[in-house]
Amino acid sequence: MAKSHLGTLIEPGTLRMERTLPAPVERVWAYFVDPDKRAAWLAGGTMAEEPGSMFELRFDHTRLSGEVAPERFAACRSPISQKSRVVEFEPLKRLTISWGSESATASQVSFEFTQEGDATRLVLTHRRLPDRKETLSVSSGWHAHLDVLDDVLHSRKPRGFWTNHAALEKAYDERLPA
Repeated sequence: MAKSHLGTLIEPGTLRMERTLPAPVERVWAYFVDPDKRAAWLAGGTMAEEPGSMFELRFDHTRLSGEVAPERFAACRSPISQKSRVVEFEPLKRLTISWGSESATASQVSFEFTQEGDATRLVLTHRRLPDRKETLSVSSGWHAHLDVLDDVLHSRKPRGFWTNHAALEKAYDERLPA
């Protein structure tokens, strides 16, 4: 893992990550809005397209790479459902959703997609993170999930999600301001 690939805080409570993914924007977009495809790297569930509409993210972390969650994440050993709300839905360009809650004050994550040759530039921005603990959790979690997506798009066996998550958590803990 190269530390230069770590996400950065662009302002207090706002994390930004950038990735170049090895697929055209149509294919990458499908992995965000098609629940079956999204389940391969993040969470299945349902999807909505209208701003304000609710949908479900159903996390099954063990299915991502076959690794069972460590004891401190024992709750992740079984599927977890999360209700979210679509904030913005601009096909092939931008998707913004509430995170962890359906409330209007929930944190929000935006995904921006830009075609770059045969690849797609993804910019992930997670806003309204309340404190360092949540920022650390979100940073290492998003990074580990995006690594699985990169593996899936490369048709590789996904790296161990929890092993990678633990290494990333240490790297972000060193990087994020106290």
